[in-house]
Amino acid sequence: MEQTLPWVVRELPPPGSLDLWLLRVSDVPLGILDEQVLDATERQRAATLMHAADRTRFTAAHVALRRLLGSYLSLRPEEVHLGRDTCPCCGGPHGRPTVLDADDRLFFSLSHRGDLAVVGTAAAPIGVDVELVPDEDGTADLAAMLHVDEQAELAALSPPARPRALARLWTRKEAYLKGLGTGLGRDPSLDYVGSGRPEGPYPPSGWTLLDVPVDRGYAAAVAVRGELTVEGPLVRRLAGLDLVRHTCDALQKARTPP
Repeated sequence: MEQTLPWVVRELPPPGSLDLWLLRVSDVPLGILDEQVLDATERQRAATLMHAADRTRFTAAHVALRRLLGSYLSLRPEEVHLGRDTCPCCGGPHGRPTVLDADDRLFFSLSHRGDLAVVGTAAAPIGVDVELVPDEDGTADLAAMLHVDEQAELAALSPPARPRALARLWTRKEAYLKGLGTGLGRDPSLDYVGSGRPEGPYPPSGWTLLDVPVDRGYAAAVAVRGELTVEGPLVRRLAGLDLVRHTCDALQKARTPP
């Protein structure tokens, strides 16, 4: 289910709940993204991307993230200072992303692929992931990285059914690893997240894993530590014009020849 909302000041998600937000990059007017809200690190990362579409997606996703976090924390987007927790695998400064000097009841995760960006926020560690569904030829290498029981589940499916099932498995896997704060620094074969069949086995202890409804051709998932006390997930859509500064002026300038 989708709900389109304007930008407002938002209440922090209470314990046992989460907020999910979807942005379609194609909805964002080209050339007038409010890039000034990004910090130097984000701008540098965007500049290293070779393809214009990748730079647009990265910029749109990070502007959306900053506006969302700012709406929770009553900050302007450029006042949101992002950092990283310590990595649980190696102790390095590249663990779960965090807002520096902010309310420790707000956790967030961002993922973007193709035309979509997904943001999740919660009062507990959270991870989100969105992926394109691969073609049949692209499943073997990725499947080999999964838990042995997950590999067996995929092998039991007909070849046409495997790409969608693999995308569902992989997004659950990445969402969980992002929630842990390890990302793919932790071997994806160690943890079973499964195909979601009711007979089990079940997802990692102490976590809730849910598939997220997104556009055709994509799969998405969210993992949050603890149990949810509300039904979900409700996916709210972010309007592309909310990512530009002084929209009317920017549109006028974009249309006016030099």
